[in-house]
Amino acid sequence: MRTEHILIMRFSAMGDVAMTVPVVYSLARQYPDVRITMLSKPFARPFFERMPSNVSFMEADIKDEYDGVKGLNALYRRLTAKNFTAIADFHSVLRSDYLRMRFNIDRYKVAHIDKHRSGRRQLVAMSDKKLVQQPSPFSNYADVLARLGYPIKLDFKSIFPEGGGDISLLPESIRRSGEFTEKWIGIAPFAAHEGKVYPPRLMEQVIRLLTERHPDCRIFLFGKGQRETEYFGEWCSKYKQCESVAEKLDGISLELVLMSHLDLMISMDSANMHMASLTATPVVSVWGATHPFAGFMGWGQSMENAVQIDLPCRPCSIFGNKPCIRGDYSCLKNISPEQIAARAEFVMCGRK
Repeated sequence: MRTEHILIMRFSAMGDVAMTVPVVYSLARQYPDVRITMLSKPFARPFFERMPSNVSFMEADIKDEYDGVKGLNALYRRLTAKNFTAIADFHSVLRSDYLRMRFNIDRYKVAHIDKHRSGRRQLVAMSDKKLVQQPSPFSNYADVLARLGYPIKLDFKSIFPEGGGDISLLPESIRRSGEFTEKWIGIAPFAAHEGKVYPPRLMEQVIRLLTERHPDCRIFLFGKGQRETEYFGEWCSKYKQCESVAEKLDGISLELVLMSHLDLMISMDSANMHMASLTATPVVSVWGATHPFAGFMGWGQSMENAVQIDLPCRPCSIFGNKPCIRGDYSCLKNISPEQIAARAEFVMCGRK
């Protein structure tokens, strides 16, 4: 009898791929005799290193090695050698559509994601806006599997066992040892698009408030890039509690370990929110042009910990990549540092 073997395809940004983890993990646990191959970009491998043994990861560099129709045909030939019995397209963009078409022609069992575009358009409409919660990618991915004959119950908690990842993997300078009382706080202040970035000068005020209330806290700054280098250097010099993660840890895998030991993550609507969520760390998320109603809240996170303000134009974008129609990003600038610090305080200490 032929072994059931599911191919799951999801390329795209880090946060989108991270959101597949609870679904793939649940599928693997509930169907232990089914082989599962996750196909994604090379950066995503650390997300799947701690999966059940029936999950394997396959990387595909679709911008270089498998670029264009010729490259996708080569990738398709490589995939057919794996003897898949079902194809789950969690992405449904041009590249995965092409691969899905090839599988359909060869009579594979294939299903793809419904992105609920109509509901999303109403959510960001400038007139007759409908603020209605849209299905999350988690439920959309689960629906794909159900159509293939693999209904699941989403029961994921963390990629790590109880107590978090192996802290001995981290440099000694950032390990916890013995009795500790200090709060470990992660802050990921940037995102790919301006409509999702809380103004850095206001975020510095959040840091000041946190350090005043918790002088012995440690604040780990997550992110890597030109803006991060500029601001993190300044903040680390001003506040002895701040440390730049990129200067101490190399790669996503170790960042996930550190995240699993945080008391709290403060993040934009960004990949770091989703990464922290995979480690069962509570996240205070900050939302501007985007909105949790689009479905992109981190796994297991509470809507009460989403810091946002109401504006008639909000949300104006599903992904935060559209220019502000007002020109001033009031949706972000009008969130006070005190709001974020107060919510962080409530999550960490149970008080406002």
